[in-house]
Amino acid sequence: MKPTLSVITIVYNNVRDIERTMLSVLNQTYRQIEYIVVDGASTDSTLDIIKRYENRIASLISEEDNGIYDAMNKGLKLATGDYVIFMNSGDEFYANDTVEKVFASADDADIYYGETEMINDQLQSLGERRHKAPENFTWRSFNYGMSISHQAIYIKRSLTEPYDPKYQLSADIDWIIRAAKKAKRIVKVNGYVAKYLVGGMSKTKHRQSLAERFDIMKRHYGLGPTVLNHVVITFNLGWYWLINRRTND
Repeated sequence: MKPTLSVITIVYNNVRDIERTMLSVLNQTYRQIEYIVVDGASTDSTLDIIKRYENRIASLISEEDNGIYDAMNKGLKLATGDYVIFMNSGDEFYANDTVEKVFASADDADIYYGETEMINDQLQSLGERRHKAPENFTWRSFNYGMSISHQAIYIKRSLTEPYDPKYQLSADIDWIIRAAKKAKRIVKVNGYVAKYLVGGMSKTKHRQSLAERFDIMKRHYGLGPTVLNHVVITFNLGWYWLINRRTND
């Protein structure tokens, strides 16, 4: 029997991107999908677009929330599938047969994950993320940064817990690590499985995001290793910036 996947989309005032994201879910060839949409009481025409497809949505909430992770927790509470994935407004599955390929890659994994293609506001490809998905992912794999995006990871719902509300920008890192600590079988799916629209709050509030990430890694990996890892992260970022600057000059 094929597993059911709960796909959760969080949105607030994103009339430009919401339909593209929704169609990437609704057009999947894999049929065992429970689609949940959580709208933060949008004041533009976002909700009008969502309601065009209401008969194909398992659950729809439109109400004010206390931030993105509060909204994501609302979606988790509604989910009843065997697995859960977040495909928030602006992001999308890589292709119409992505979910089918993911579950065909192996039976009964605790976590499936793959690579993410970045796209810009013009929906042009920017290639893969700087942090490539590791060949063998464990809960320790985020020690140098978030190497798997939340759009590219399918987690057994029984392993998930609510997002920690103390984090406003980086709770997804903590959420994935906590689930991965419980996982016994983690499977990498070859190739791209998602498209990620670059930007977001973690980019506009970079300092707060970094502070939260440091605290999360300190909790899971310890203070000493986290400090050392951040020295490596800083060096790698500087080297990446230097190489790309030379390339663009």
